[in-house]
Amino acid sequence: MTQPRTHMAPEFTNAGAHWFKSSYSDGAGNNCIEVADLTATAHAGIAIRDSKDPHGPALLIDPAPYMAFIQGIRHS
Repeated sequence: MTQPRTHMAPEFTNAGAHWFKSSYSDGAGNNCIEVADLTATAHAGIAIRDSKDPHGPALLIDPAPYMAFIQGIRHS
């Protein structure tokens, strides 16, 4: 498996990322993550960041492991 790449979130935002907050976020600003689909950009991956720190670091992972993770969550 490829290692996740870490970048600063503004780099992704400047690349045209549209961030989506997790539906499992509690609404009070705690335990929130945001995800951006960058597969159609030069980054070619899925970006994940802490919504409380939108200018901080974000993980960039390959789409296949991300989708396997999501499928695992849905089936648990």
